[in-house]
Amino acid sequence: MARARLRERGSTNKGTKMAENSKGVQRPLSPHLQIYRWHIPMLTSILTRVTGNALIVSTFLVVWWLIAAATGEAYFDLANGILTSWIGDIVMTLSLLGVWYHFLAGLRHLYYDAGKGMDIPTAEKLGWACLIGSVVLTVLTIIVI
Repeated sequence: MARARLRERGSTNKGTKMAENSKGVQRPLSPHLQIYRWHIPMLTSILTRVTGNALIVSTFLVVWWLIAAATGEAYFDLANGILTSWIGDIVMTLSLLGVWYHFLAGLRHLYYDAGKGMDIPTAEKLGWACLIGSVVLTVLTIIVI
């Protein structure tokens, strides 16, 4: 009776046979990072997201510093002391690196949007260009400033 209803709907009983046969095989439900070999486009994609979120945090720090400057001298001394300490210098230098990296990654994506550079060798070269270019531009900016 149940098979007749399934046939009327156009279904077969093949799905349950496949599930019964595959119960002994233990596979991950989805591919994990342990399976994949790391490659440059994968790394640059992750870094674009990380730098974008890190820039939000550094933007809040700069806005806090500006609000402190407008609030009063004592509050500004606290904010300025934190941002000009060695920790603040590291955070702002990494933020500068993030700005340059995010800028270059944005240019790379504009190139991708034009339909160019989609083959693997070009994508890897562009990824290396973003990584190396952001470090070089950060160092040049620190020298100029």
